[in-house]
Amino acid sequence: MAKRDFYEVLGVVRTATTEEIKKAYRTKAKELHPDRNKDDPDAEARFKEVNEAYDCLKDADRKAAYDRYGHAAFEGGMGGGARGGFGGGADFSSAFSDVFEDLFGDFMGGRSPGGRSRATRGSDLRYNMGITLEEAFRGVQKTISVPGSASCTACNGTGAEGGAEPQTCPTCSGMGKVRAQNGFFTVERTCPTCGGAGQVVKNPCRVCHGAGRIEKERNLSVNIPAGVETGTRIRLAGEGEAGLRGGPSGDLYIFIEVREHALFQREGVHLFCRVPVSMAAAALGGEVEVPTIDGGRSRVKVPAGSQSGRQMRLRGKGMPALRGGGSGDMVIELAVETPVNLTARQKELLREFEKIEASNNPEGDSFFKKVKNFWDSMTG
Repeated sequence: MAKRDFYEVLGVVRTATTEEIKKAYRTKAKELHPDRNKDDPDAEARFKEVNEAYDCLKDADRKAAYDRYGHAAFEGGMGGGARGGFGGGADFSSAFSDVFEDLFGDFMGGRSPGGRSRATRGSDLRYNMGITLEEAFRGVQKTISVPGSASCTACNGTGAEGGAEPQTCPTCSGMGKVRAQNGFFTVERTCPTCGGAGQVVKNPCRVCHGAGRIEKERNLSVNIPAGVETGTRIRLAGEGEAGLRGGPSGDLYIFIEVREHALFQREGVHLFCRVPVSMAAAALGGEVEVPTIDGGRSRVKVPAGSQSGRQMRLRGKGMPALRGGGSGDMVIELAVETPVNLTARQKELLREFEKIEASNNPEGDSFFKKVKNFWDSMTG
């Protein structure tokens, strides 16, 4: 069976550019791949035909020979002979490697057009910052020291002496890899000369030794907004590790941890403060002075007969919302204290009070009534 015209196989005109041929091949290869056409017995043959056509037309010399002599250019020793591989002389592995690299190169390794590696973006950095609750309440500006790397000013980040541009690697011609033919297989390895970068620095910078960046500790001023809480993340764009060979810098992420406070417990925008009151003040009622997170003082009225655990709310005395929307509340929780280290007179007065009290303990009376009912039910 006569071979079809390679341009017809790929669906392009004879004047098509290299990029148009490559684009057509990508479309055809995905469309005709055997894995996508398992029910079509001719799929593998057509797929090989597409690869053979692309293997010929992607190479300028082979394309010129084909344009002049057609298929005869590769038969009977004319035009340089056929290369080993699949599909009647097509270098299948080479062709498919090209399209695979084109389709997935950016995702897997960030390769630029022509196979040459792009400048590498610097890594992101993390900094854990501890602050007090007062600082989280009002906001604060902090100066931090960040160890890391910065772009070399001596070579402007290129890695070459005097800021000269790196040169294309002579070993791999900028591809970052070298290929060796072994029978039907093409083995690819990272270029030993450039280490896969596709470029080499002929005269390395004496300051950074060709890396394009140097180790340097920097002092940064960071604004911590009011209302932050543990887990808040602040991003400083471009303040991470410097990129390689002129690549962009990474980012710096600051993670906030608000330390525990001696007086206040925080739940979101609300604050809780446990305030002890004397037994007499809880029984008779009165006032207690409590601190607020802004450094002020508030007087809170304690109702007569207050029990431990009773809560009172101070509106707007909590933490500010991080993105606006007012402030939370401060909740006062009373803790009624039992007096200790009593004098003889105090003990005498308490015994006298105990004798004359009549149903002054509603919570205790209710509890022991439930206990009596429980015991009665247990005895039938």
